[in-house]
Amino acid sequence: MQSLAVFSLVAFAIGGLAWVFLYPMLSGERAVERRQETVTKTGSAAVARMPRNVQKSRREQVEGSLKDLEARQAKKSVPLHLKIQQAGLNWSNRQYILISVALGLGSFTLFLLIDAGLYAAFAMAFAAGFGMPVWLLKYLKKRREAKFLDGFPDAVDTIVRGIKAGLPLLDSMRVIAADAPEPIRGEFQTIMETQAIGIPIGEAVAKLFERIPVPEANFFGIVIAIQSRSGGNLSEALGNLSRVLRDRKKMKAKIQAMSMEAKASAAIIACLPLAVMGIVYVTSPNYIELLWTHQTGRVMLAASAVWMFTGVMVMRKMINFDF
Repeated sequence: MQSLAVFSLVAFAIGGLAWVFLYPMLSGERAVERRQETVTKTGSAAVARMPRNVQKSRREQVEGSLKDLEARQAKKSVPLHLKIQQAGLNWSNRQYILISVALGLGSFTLFLLIDAGLYAAFAMAFAAGFGMPVWLLKYLKKRREAKFLDGFPDAVDTIVRGIKAGLPLLDSMRVIAADAPEPIRGEFQTIMETQAIGIPIGEAVAKLFERIPVPEANFFGIVIAIQSRSGGNLSEALGNLSRVLRDRKKMKAKIQAMSMEAKASAAIIACLPLAVMGIVYVTSPNYIELLWTHQTGRVMLAASAVWMFTGVMVMRKMINFDF
């Protein structure tokens, strides 16, 4: 029986290798792929030979510029004080470090008091002291950026309408600084205050990207800076930016709606072990208490937590779509 099982496994392994490496060559899939690549390259070369105004519209150029800005921003490292500012907090670096140390010491003391073990106390102290503050800054930063992007197209439209009506750029920005919701109102008030002390409007708007590190803010600053130096049709450029922002917002909402089923399934799968553990503890506490009273149970509980965290991260990666 054992020899039959070994023979079956070897046969399956050989069959799988043959399917992966030999079948594409025998079935002609490789030749089809090479032909498709040739056709694709030919089509790309033909597109490259087309006139520039035919290849891309203004809107597509804006979209490509935003993607390039996103790629560049992902490679940059941000200092701690800028991360705190991007999250909308008024902490100093010292306050942040003190809060991190307090969280780490508090978690370490708490886990020692409940007799969870020295290794578990060190692990939780590290997670609370280093992981929790970083997660908090990232969460607040994303929430602030989402609020900014939610109302930024309306702010750009307000500037466009003001310019078309004959108002100067600064007067249109003052309307936004007075009536727009936060954080747009605060950011434009900062731009007005920076410009009032003598800094050119292009540099004042360019600093918006430091506080709101999104490609849309960077592109807005670039448009204003170019217009302030060399002139140009500012209303047309900002109108194209506004349309791109609204299209990106629609696409993001569509992706969220289409992925809600997968997110709900992931949440249920992630919460199910904890729910079962709680039900078992309520019904049969002596049966499950071995997980944290016995050394082997603690090891099993820690291994299960690691695997659960890995599974949750994998599911999160699968249901977060980039566009």
